[in-house]
Formats: sequence, structure tokens, C-alpha cells
Amino acid sequence: MTFAMGPALLFCPADRPERYAKAAERADAVIIDLEDAVSPPARDGAREALVASRLDPARTIVRVNAADTDDFGLDLAALRQTSYRTVMLPKIEGAEQASALDGFGVIGLCESAAGVLAAPLIAAAPNVVALMWGAEDLVASLGGSSSRFPDGRYREVARHARSSVLLAAGAAGKAAIDSVFLDIGDSAALAEEAQDAVASGFAATACIHPSQVAVIRDAYRPADDEVAHAEALLAAAATERGVFQYRGRMVDGPVLRHAEAVLRRAAR
Repeated sequence: MTFAMGPALLFCPADRPERYAKAAERADAVIIDLEDAVSPPARDGAREALVASRLDPARTIVRVNAADTDDFGLDLAALRQTSYRTVMLPKIEGAEQASALDGFGVIGLCESAAGVLAAPLIAAAPNVVALMWGAEDLVASLGGSSSRFPDGRYREVARHARSSVLLAAGAAGKAAIDSVFLDIGDSAALAEEAQDAVASGFAATACIHPSQVAVIRDAYRPADDEVAHAEALLAAAATERGVFQYRGRMVDGPVLRHAEAVLRRAAR
């Protein structure tokens, strides 16, 4: 099963099946959440709703409960009754947890100190298709109380974790997904964070509300002038050998790869 990674991945509580289709329509992929979005007493019903659903498997991710919980086995039993084969495994702390999910593509959600430090090994697991990081659970695992300063900037430990997961994914040739932005009403700050994500190399950003989807898509979509510049630069490179100058700037291999990345994003 090939999973279609798009820039905006929208979480949807698994105990709200009436929202499944709407979430799938609005986002590039929907994350049906059996973990944090569902209270423990409601999880049996949520699993039943998941089994009864009929979404596009290529655009559906199911977040199960952590591997060391009683709910994990029940989640997998339900998942095996569906056609969904992309799993988000929260609080992952080792490659063996991903490898145990044979037959599934795994998005490893690194959201503890152990998970972030193990990110390179997790990313290298053959069935891991992407890594994501989680700010709030990470800080909670350290005994902290907030991942951000009052002005909204991430604290250094969160920035370090974000970069570590991105680098681990990139080194393994896997996609990296940026964490959710909790302040639903602050679209400007979300846009700034998403713009930084795509410029840094993230393949997607997860979100918690439908209103965030358009903001994220706009951030990942290159502007017309960026596309025109990338096309012109690559056209010029076709007539050059090695390093050359274009519009007053030196152009070498990395600059050309940046241009190619712009065109790939424009084509999505």
C-alpha cells in the first residue's frame, strides 16, 4: 500500500465517525485518532466505528495507542479488520516497536526523550514511512509544563527535538511531519511556523482543526514567482557545466536541488 503524503494532515477523533468523511475531504490525509482524542471508556465504540468506516486507504492514517498499553492490542485487532495500512504509533521509543507492526507502514511519533534520542534507529526500520514529533508530550515526559514561551516561540528543548527528528528522517530517506499548532485562532503564527517547516524540509504538518488546512497548504505551496524562478534557473543550468552565475548569484548542486524541490511542491 502506497501512502499519499500531502502537506496538511488532519486529526479526527475516532469516536466521531460522522466527521471522518468531512475531515478526509478537507485535508490531504485524515488521521483517525484512537489515542489522545478518545477517552478510555469510549475506545471500544471508537474501534467499532473505525471497522465500519470506508475511507480511501491511501489517504487514511490511524493513530493507535502506545505499544505498552492494553489498548494497543485491541486497536490492532480492529485495524486488521479494515483496509487501512498506515499506522501512527505514538510514544515510540525503539525500532523494534515499529518492526513488530508487520504489514503496516508506520509513522513513528517521537514524543518522549527516549523517542527523540532513538529517532535515527526508528527511521531506519524498513516499514517506517515517516517520523513525526510531539512537543507537549515530550515536555511532559521531561517533567516540564510548556513547550513554548509566552510569545509562542518554542523553547530550546522543543526546537532541538524538532530538528533531531527532521534530521533522523532525512538521513534515512523518510518523510518528516511537523507537530500540531494548538492555538487554533492564530492563523498568522501557524502560517509562519508552516513556512519554516517547508523551508526546513518537512514534508507535511499535522493539524487539529479544519480551518488550519488552508493555512498549511498555502504555506507549502510555492508562490508563482518562486516557481518561475526555479524553472528559469533549471533551464539555465541545462546549458551550463558545473558551477555558474545566475542573476548575480553563484549556482551549484545544492541550489539546483532547492529549485527542484520548489517544482515538486508546486506539482502536488
